[in-house]
Amino acid sequence: MRKFHLVPLVFFASVVQAIACEVCKRNQPELLQDISHGTGPQADSEYYIIGGAVLVVLFTLIYSVKYLLKPGESSPEHIKNMILKSSPEL
Repeated sequence: MRKFHLVPLVFFASVVQAIACEVCKRNQPELLQDISHGTGPQADSEYYIIGGAVLVVLFTLIYSVKYLLKPGESSPEHIKNMILKSSPEL
């Protein structure tokens, strides 16, 4: 049970480390200030790459949540039913 208490602590510690320092804030473009360390995108085409990556991640997140909540498989021989029937009650 103690492991679950450490998860929020580790999460917030990593968020604090991701916040940009003062030098990086000056070097970042206005859109990305306070988000990350480093120089940021050097060309306009890099914004398209970042935008494409964000779209792929959002698409994956939406569909993973959708299929976790309503998988659409109702066959009694499906492996999820075998696993759920054999697992002990929590």
